[in-house]
Amino acid sequence: MVNLGRIEDRPTPREVYSWIIYLNAFVATFAAVMIGYDSAFIGTSLSLTSFKTEFNLLDKTTSQFNFISANIVSLYQAGCFFGAFVGYPIGHFLGRKWGLFISAFIFNVGAILQVVANSSTGLGLMYAGRVIAGLGIGIASNLAPIYVAEIAPPAIRGRLIGMYELCWQIGGVVGFWINYGASNNISEGHTQWLLAFAVQLIPGGLLMLGSPFLVESPRWLMSRDRKDASLACLSSLRSLQKDHSFVQREYAETEETIRHERSLAGAGFWGPMLTVLANRKLVWRLILGMSLFAWQNATGINAINYYSPTIFKSIGVTGQNTSLLTTGVYGIIKLVGALIWLLYLVDQLGRRSLLMIGSIGGAISMYYIGAYIAIAKPQNNPTSTISSSGRSAIAFFYIWTIFYSPTWNGTPWVVGAEFFPQHVRTFTSSCIAASNWLFAFLIARFTPQMFTSMGYGVYLFFASLMICSVFYVYLLLPETKQVPLERMDELFGSDVKAWNAHKIVMARMIHQNDTSKNSFSDGGRDEEVGMKDDGSMTKGVEARID
Repeated sequence: MVNLGRIEDRPTPREVYSWIIYLNAFVATFAAVMIGYDSAFIGTSLSLTSFKTEFNLLDKTTSQFNFISANIVSLYQAGCFFGAFVGYPIGHFLGRKWGLFISAFIFNVGAILQVVANSSTGLGLMYAGRVIAGLGIGIASNLAPIYVAEIAPPAIRGRLIGMYELCWQIGGVVGFWINYGASNNISEGHTQWLLAFAVQLIPGGLLMLGSPFLVESPRWLMSRDRKDASLACLSSLRSLQKDHSFVQREYAETEETIRHERSLAGAGFWGPMLTVLANRKLVWRLILGMSLFAWQNATGINAINYYSPTIFKSIGVTGQNTSLLTTGVYGIIKLVGALIWLLYLVDQLGRRSLLMIGSIGGAISMYYIGAYIAIAKPQNNPTSTISSSGRSAIAFFYIWTIFYSPTWNGTPWVVGAEFFPQHVRTFTSSCIAASNWLFAFLIARFTPQMFTSMGYGVYLFFASLMICSVFYVYLLLPETKQVPLERMDELFGSDVKAWNAHKIVMARMIHQNDTSKNSFSDGGRDEEVGMKDDGSMTKGVEARID
C-alpha cells in the first residue's frame, strides 16, 4: 500500500489505495510523456547544425530563422488547441480510455510524418506532422486529467492527477538530454537530428498499447446509464467487493449527484455547454480555471522550454554542446521538483500556497537575471568562459526552476480537473486544456521576436507578471485540496471568500461526517442521501448500504 501522509475526508479501507488505482492513473497520465518530450526536444533540435543543414536554414538571416523556428514550434500548439476541443465529443460519446487510444493513434501519425520529412520533401511535411501530433496531444491533455480526477479517492486525487505532471517531466528530461547525447555520439548528418524526432514514437506507441486495458471511469459509465458496468469498474478500482459499504456509498453518491446534475443540465451533447453558459458561477469558474494557464505562461515557462538554447545564450552560455548540457541540467531540476510536488506538496501544502510561493521565488530570480544582463551585457561581450557573475545568473535561473517546478508546473492542471461537476466536466476540461495551448502558442510564436526587440526586458516582464499573479491567486482562487468533487460548488458559495472557502467547507464536512459515520460503519443501515441546490449532500433519497 502507498501512504504518503494522506488526509482522508472519511474512514477509508486500506484496499482503496492499492496498486490498481495507481497503475490506471499512471497509464492515463503517460500521455504527458509525449507532451513533455516535445516541449523539450524541439528547441534543441532546431539549434542543431545538422537540422539547419538538412532544411537549408544556415543561410537564413536571424529574422528569417526566427520566423521558421517559431512556425515549427507553434504549429504544434495550434494543433493542441483544436485537439483539446475535439476531445470533448470523443470523451462524451466514446469514453475516457478509448479517447486516449484515439489520441495516441493520431499523435503517432503526426510523429511518423515528422520522421519522414527531409531535404527533398522540405518543411511542408514537417509542418503537417507537427499539427497532427498536436491534435492528438490536445485530445489527451483534455481526457487524461479528468479521467484521473474521476477515478481517484479524494485523499490522493491531487497526487494521482499530479502523476500527469511527473510524466510530463520524465518526457522533458529525455527530450532535454537526447540532443546532447546525439551531438556527442552521432556524427553530424541526417541521423543526428532524426533520432530525437523518431523517439516520439516510443511514448506514443506505449500509450496506444496500454489505454485499451484501462478501467473505464465509473462516473462516465454512470452518466451513460451503464450502471452495472459503473459499479463493476468502481469495485475494481477500489479493490473491494461490489457489496462493500464503502463501494455502495460512493456508488450511491455518484448516482445521486449525476441525477441531480442532469436535472440542471439535461441529457445530451449540448446540455453541458448550455448549462455553463447559462450559469454565471460556472462561467466564472471556467474563466478562473482558464486564466491559471495564462498566469502559468506568464512565468516564462514555455519561452524557456521551447527556446532554452536562446535563453542560455542571452545569459552568456556559448557553444552548442555547452548550451545543450546546461539545458539538460534544467530538465533534471524540473523532474526532481515535480517528484517533490507529487509525493508531498500538492496534497499537503495545497494549491493556493504553492502557486503564491512559486510566483514570489520565481519573480526574484527573474529580476536578478534581467539585472545581470542589463549591467553585464554578456551578448555584447562574448567570452570563452563564463564569468563569476554569469555563473550567478545561471544559478538564479536554476533557482527559478526550483520555485517553478513544484508549484506552477502542474498545479493548474490539478485545479482545472477538480473545479467542475460531472455533467459539464468534459466540456470545461476541453476549454481549460485549449486555453493552455492557446497561451503556449502565443508564447512560442513570439518569443524569438521578444528576445530580439526587448533583450533583458523579457525577464523583467515575466517577473512583474509573476508578482501580479500572487494577488490574483490570493483574492480569487479557493483552495481545493481534500474537497470531494461533489462538494466543489460549496467553495464558490455566496457566503464564502476565496481565502477562507476551504476552511468553511472542511468544517461542514467534519460536522456531517461526525453525525453520519455511525450509520455507515456497520455496513447494514439505511441512510437517506440527497443533494442540495448548491451541490452538497443532504438527507432525502433512500439508498441501501449493504
